[in-house]
Amino acid sequence: MTVELITGFAGTPHIGSDDIGAFQAGIVGPGDYALATGNQLRATMSNANTIAVQSGDAVLNGRHVHLTGTTTATVQSGTQGQKRNDLVVLRYTKNTTTGVETCSIVVLKGTPTTGTPADPAHNTGSILDGVATHDMPLYRIPINGITVGTLVPLFNVLKPMTDVWDSLTPSTYIACGRTNEGVSALGAVSFKFPTGRPSWAAGRKPDSFVFSDNEQANNNEIVQKRYMSRLWSLDANGGQFRILRSDTWSWINAGNYPVSWIATWNK
Repeated sequence: MTVELITGFAGTPHIGSDDIGAFQAGIVGPGDYALATGNQLRATMSNANTIAVQSGDAVLNGRHVHLTGTTTATVQSGTQGQKRNDLVVLRYTKNTTTGVETCSIVVLKGTPTTGTPADPAHNTGSILDGVATHDMPLYRIPINGITVGTLVPLFNVLKPMTDVWDSLTPSTYIACGRTNEGVSALGAVSFKFPTGRPSWAAGRKPDSFVFSDNEQANNNEIVQKRYMSRLWSLDANGGQFRILRSDTWSWINAGNYPVSWIATWNK
């Protein structure tokens, strides 16, 4: 069957782990990730031979794995005079005969050397491609002689959608308007910014402000570029223009001379 309605009633069980895995991989990505839940798979060395991985969740090629509590695994002792890198992995396996899938914490022993140690090989094939074994590296354990070094995390924690949404919210707020009041006796026309600005833009003067004159009928006469607006004051709430006649270069103190403006605030 080439077309299947997964989340639909089929009259018989038909949804498998491959279906859910493909769906989750399409949402979170096809790789391996820890989720921001529980203790996010934090780990410590309980002693030189035991690593303890705390609670959390992981998604391996779309397969969801949940660690309800601390899980331990054994680390083999080092050798005097030699160095070694071990890898702690979350291993997915599938029994190709029964189809049963499992997951466990496994420590992969590296090769001891007197030089620079390398990480041991691990299974990198994708579950989405049908492999029976897949490893998600969690930690590198550097071992120098019989001394265990600091654990090195090797996984990424996938941020929740709330954090992603915050990063996508606009970082610029734009407001525009037009003065509707007539020129006061003091020769000024006022304008106000909208009150519904984001909290980060409230109480601040705009980062940029531009304006332009409008042609306007005044006393039955079309005033065409015979007046010019000048920004007189600007604050967080709005401001004022003063209007100048371009033919006489005198301030106008009566009439209706609208001015259009655009203000922007940057987050």
